[in-house]
Amino acid sequence: MNRPGTGPMANSSTLPLGVAILAVLVGIVGFLYLLVGVLLLLHVAAVGGFASFGGGTLGSLIVLILGLVLLVVARGLWDLELWALALAVLILVLLLAANLYRLLVGPGASLVSILIEVVLLVYLVAVSNRFT
Repeated sequence: MNRPGTGPMANSSTLPLGVAILAVLVGIVGFLYLLVGVLLLLHVAAVGGFASFGGGTLGSLIVLILGLVLLVVARGLWDLELWALALAVLILVLLLAANLYRLLVGPGASLVSILIEVVLLVYLVAVSNRFT
């Protein structure tokens, strides 16, 4: 028998609200990518926005796998897993670098997206001690 404050539900009471929101949003995006990947594999949907992945079966598989990865990361964030924190920080750093490059060299990036990425990075570092 588990003592109060231990066991699988212990993390849910100590889950920071921001991490919970981030996990839910990542999970929603992962589910959408998974759904689109399945629909593309079945040739039910033709989504022009994914043309950069090469289209066809390979593009569909990439979208499907990306959806699965995002769902796993969302679960890891919800469970406060350290590997999920590291992956989320890595992805945010890559997105920030790409947006800064686009802002300085390319067609431009949204300052709002850069600000959101910086805020998320600072927040995740601030709550990193909660991850195990």
